[in-house]
Amino acid sequence: METPTIQRGQHADKLLRVLVFTLIISVMNASMFNVALPVISAEFDLTPSQVSWMLTGYMIVYAIGSVTFGKLADKYRLKDLLTIGLIAFALGSIIGLSASEFWMVIAGRLFQAAGASVIPATAMIVPVRYFSPEKRGRALGTTAVGLALGSALGPIVSGLVAGLVNWRYLFALSILAIFVLPFFRKYLDDERGTARRIDYWGGLFLAGTVASLLLAITLGSWPLLAAGAALFAAFLVRIRYAAEPFVQPAIFRNKSFSLGLAIAFLMTGLNFGTPFLTPQLLAHVNHLSPLSVGFVMFPAAIASALLGRKGGKLADEKGNRYLFAIAASLIVFSFAALSSVVGLAPVVIAVFLVFGNVGQTFMQIAMSNTISRTLTREQTGGGMGLFAMLNFIAGATATTLIGKALDAETASFRLNPVPPAEAVLYSNVFAFLALMIVVVGIVYLMQFGKTAGARTAAVSAQRPEADTR
Repeated sequence: METPTIQRGQHADKLLRVLVFTLIISVMNASMFNVALPVISAEFDLTPSQVSWMLTGYMIVYAIGSVTFGKLADKYRLKDLLTIGLIAFALGSIIGLSASEFWMVIAGRLFQAAGASVIPATAMIVPVRYFSPEKRGRALGTTAVGLALGSALGPIVSGLVAGLVNWRYLFALSILAIFVLPFFRKYLDDERGTARRIDYWGGLFLAGTVASLLLAITLGSWPLLAAGAALFAAFLVRIRYAAEPFVQPAIFRNKSFSLGLAIAFLMTGLNFGTPFLTPQLLAHVNHLSPLSVGFVMFPAAIASALLGRKGGKLADEKGNRYLFAIAASLIVFSFAALSSVVGLAPVVIAVFLVFGNVGQTFMQIAMSNTISRTLTREQTGGGMGLFAMLNFIAGATATTLIGKALDAETASFRLNPVPPAEAVLYSNVFAFLALMIVVVGIVYLMQFGKTAGARTAAVSAQRPEADTR
């Protein structure tokens, strides 16, 4: 009888291809609605911060679900979790498709998110479990291609559907994910983790913390802020004393992992400014239709798809620090340039979006690879699940904050003297994002610079079997 390790080696590449297709559908499901937000806002008479809950609510549930599925994968077969998740994803799409009021749209999105959150957990676990460390960068690069292709197709598909039919039919496209389920069940192995209890109270405290804090930002509510702080305190107490805590406190004693998470959280949040801010800019300043917005964003996304594997190879051949430096440079250049060209012809904006999108794809590979190498085998499931969760919490936080900034409609000061008056608010946001990328990038290079190799070797020494996983 074949061992799990042999089975994994035989099916790794096939499984990766199925995963890439699923990621395309998953990312399209999120990015399609970015382009349609101005149309949805107009139909339901919503402010930017209100309509941002189409993304924020989705990502909150997505975030909590991703770490929950990551923990469940340590106890149950991954193929069974995917079965439940993809079926729920399809059902949520049906709810959204039939929605006639905004609260129904949100309900469909939340239900979608609960099911789709199995996908990022799978995308984090498969490269770590099925590929050895020296091949993991290429595997992560391949998954980045799926992410980029989804981002590339999302705006175009969204523009076509919203422009020719109705934005509600965007929900129908997500049902396609159910058709990959038989392939996942075929290529994933049957190995189970050790039987452990799931700390549902810890998960609820964490979910309540995130939701309360984001609602506090959106509504400007001090009571909600206080509730969020209280729930976070309850979460900390719970994980300290629970027999099987939702998040193992011991993992945070790994200082490289903890700092890596903090840096990834900030980088993801800053980078999420582009997919949320750009459609708003093009719709309100350039007065473009959803279809035209999709075409402006398409070249950047397709460039990311074409160069994703190159980023993975650079990480394997020259190291994560090298790839991170390239990524941060591209993102800073893009944000700084966009801060100056907002209000100009859409084709100019399209050019500078390319640099930012490619940089963001490289950044995701660099941070995923960096964090995976700080973990021992026993920490992999929970650690990478936590990483996936924080990525989406970062995106939700950024969407909420940028939405609140756009509610102002006009800016009272200029960070960049170049753009016209009607585009100053967008220019200020892009300039601020560029400055923050520089600050966070310096922190990363100080922590994961010359000593990164020593830290990786130390972690590898704790998991001699890593090369076979």
